[in-house]
Amino acid sequence: MLKKIFQKLLGQLLLAVVAFALLVWATLHLLDYYTDHGKYIVVPDLTKKTLTEVQLLFEKEHLRYEVLDSTEYDPKYPPLAVISQSPEPNERVKENRKIYLNINPTGYHKVTVPKVIQVTRRNAEATLQSVGLTIGNITYVDDIGKDMVLELQHNGKPVLPGEKLVKTSRIDLICGNGLENKENDSIPSEIPIEELIGE
Repeated sequence: MLKKIFQKLLGQLLLAVVAFALLVWATLHLLDYYTDHGKYIVVPDLTKKTLTEVQLLFEKEHLRYEVLDSTEYDPKYPPLAVISQSPEPNERVKENRKIYLNINPTGYHKVTVPKVIQVTRRNAEATLQSVGLTIGNITYVDDIGKDMVLELQHNGKPVLPGEKLVKTSRIDLICGNGLENKENDSIPSEIPIEELIGE
């Protein structure tokens, strides 16, 4: 009698274990089905592609994108083309994943011309280059301030500190050569007294 009860309980226990295992197996397969487990999209290389090209490609791949706007202009890339992306190319992502893009601006931004008048040429060059401006021609004129910057020019026109120029703009320096300005030599050092009191 006890043996039959034990066998019956053992059989029911085995059935319960099998039923539980089948339930777990079915649940996992349903989750895989709804989450596309094991199905990935390989992220394409978007470098140098325009946003129009990216949009057409992502419609086919079922991906999304977002443009980040903290990029410096890079002349090696076409304007408004992708410079970098996250996730990187060839990474595997789920469908509808958002890809973050850095886009090349249309050109360099503007920088402020620093105060370098009456500063030595060497210091002026370092300061101008530090803000992204390029040093052009250096012209010396008669002025007692040797190697002192007297004037800045861009495209042949004077530039004042505080003005805005496109980054990498070429700045020409007008500096003193340490010689006294000869224009002052035309002014006599002594004026005859007759000229002062008149005749």
